[in-house]
Amino acid sequence: MAELGGRYAPYGTRLIESVLAAPGHTPAELRRAVLARAARLSGTITRPSFPRSGTERGSGGEDLPAGLAAYADKVARHAYKVTDEDLGALQRAGHSDDALFEVTVAAALGAALGRLERGLAALRGEPRSASERGSSPPDPLSTTASPPDPLSMLGPHPLSPSPFGRGGTQE
Repeated sequence: MAELGGRYAPYGTRLIESVLAAPGHTPAELRRAVLARAARLSGTITRPSFPRSGTERGSGGEDLPAGLAAYADKVARHAYKVTDEDLGALQRAGHSDDALFEVTVAAALGAALGRLERGLAALRGEPRSASERGSSPPDPLSTTASPPDPLSMLGPHPLSPSPFGRGGTQE
């Protein structure tokens, strides 16, 4: 992932270190793998640049147990769809509430960092991936693109002043 820069860099670094390196109920390698998986699912362009322990294979997140992988994916992509049943199944599989909390935080942070990187890349004009370079939609700010239909064709905005006086109705 791109390095966090600017005046917020120390805060971002501290947050990532707190989630990944602090003692917890889950191994740091598991939290690191969950974060990497969620970041990749949420749009990371390059391999994550956060500190790695060297014990993970690949780009991170491939070796997660199936139940945790599906849960991390759900948190990263559709957190609002996580249900009590999802957590209950993981608890029945032997994961404690504290462990599930740590996995949830790692997945949410990974998703946020992945989306942040995608947003910053978009602002810089970078394509998402090599395969999308030729298939991306036309740039809406390009001078060669056809101009959009003017908003005035849609009629007056409902809150704009009315030619009929107060309230937008004829008096």
